[in-house]
Amino acid sequence: MSARRRRRAAAQEEQEEEEEEEEAGSDKEVDLEERLCELDLRSDSDVPDVPPPTDSTPEILKRALSGLSARWKNWWIRGILTLAMISGFFLIIYLGSFMLMLLVLSIQVKCYHEIITIGYRVYHSYDLPWFRSLSWYFLLCVNYFFYGETVADYFATFVQRREQLQFLIRYHRFISFALYLTGFCMFVLSLVKKHYRLQFYMFAWTHVTLLITVTQSHLVIQNLFEGMIWFLVPISSVICNDITAYIFGFFFGRTPLIKLSPKKTWEGFIGGFFSTVVFGFIFSYFLAQHQYFVCPVEYNSETNRFVTECEPSELFQMKKYSVPPLLQAVLGWETVNMYPFQMHSFALSTFASLIGPFGGFFASGFKRAFKIKDFADTIPGHGGIMDRFDCQYLMATFVHVYITSFIRGPNPSKLLKQLLILQPEQQLSVYKTLKSHLVEKGILQPSLRG
Repeated sequence: MSARRRRRAAAQEEQEEEEEEEEAGSDKEVDLEERLCELDLRSDSDVPDVPPPTDSTPEILKRALSGLSARWKNWWIRGILTLAMISGFFLIIYLGSFMLMLLVLSIQVKCYHEIITIGYRVYHSYDLPWFRSLSWYFLLCVNYFFYGETVADYFATFVQRREQLQFLIRYHRFISFALYLTGFCMFVLSLVKKHYRLQFYMFAWTHVTLLITVTQSHLVIQNLFEGMIWFLVPISSVICNDITAYIFGFFFGRTPLIKLSPKKTWEGFIGGFFSTVVFGFIFSYFLAQHQYFVCPVEYNSETNRFVTECEPSELFQMKKYSVPPLLQAVLGWETVNMYPFQMHSFALSTFASLIGPFGGFFASGFKRAFKIKDFADTIPGHGGIMDRFDCQYLMATFVHVYITSFIRGPNPSKLLKQLLILQPEQQLSVYKTLKSHLVEKGILQPSLRG
């Protein structure tokens, strides 16, 4: 056989092999498409049922509202409990920053419990070993990590005075990793034959729940340390939007907003937006007048108390602004006095009313996926704690990003606390470097002795 014929035969064989591979690949694609179609055609009946929550409405309320229709009965129950929660919230604000931090931690733990409990109820028949214990263990590990970071960051002077805490702070991240690694190994040891896939589902369930609850609550506390106003305005804006959107939707709602939440209407959404923007602007004006709300929260190691005393920054000092010509004809004002923070409150309120509700839509989709009406029955007429705070977590992240992007600058007080932790020779090195820099800038005289 000539060389030309051999090359031709080899080329023909390669072409045939490629055609076979293409056919095999197309068969695989067809099989994959068929499997995906089968998954898409699966109905929600394949999802295990979750037992419906019980009615936790107090008997005194049931008797008082027994003559009303279900719609108005729910209206009054929600209204009464809303006023009670708002009153309790203001009481905690009065008690101070530390109580607010405890409130955030308590809400975080309860929200985590509600989501984890749904997972347990859905798959309880499998009797997964160690599932609940490991879930709470991972919650403890993650909280230890985040709150340890906060202690090291904001309580440096307090930690420096106690040797046992110095060890914990110095090796904090290693200890946190060792704790998590212990839980990881326990999970691997708990794997049971025939339930591997389900156990990995629940492992992912736990970690996503940690991401949603613990990480976000940590950001809430970080915002609180920047000043109570950065905590109160965003949270109050979400609450205001939730209430006003419900009221506008209840009385005027006609046009459905989104399929995930059939009761949500465009009328409620739009009414809630305008109400929230106005509320945020006015509420910010009153809070900006008081040091208690605008000063960063700091820990005084001498008195062992949180303090909120400072010279208010420019954000909280009244300034005169020119009114745009178009509005001058309407308002009749050429200038207006306001706090710069009120402009920032507009951004916070806008996010709370336009983007914040998507946290609620996400929660609605989650509940529909598992055929439940509420996360729990903790609050009569409202559902679980997670049902009330599903929008707050998005808000907390936005506020934290907003502060770091547009507000926060170098903090001399915080920097000084970090310098005091250094060893004497390190402090001396910083001093010499700073002195040399100030001499070069002409701020200090070269003859100055240090």
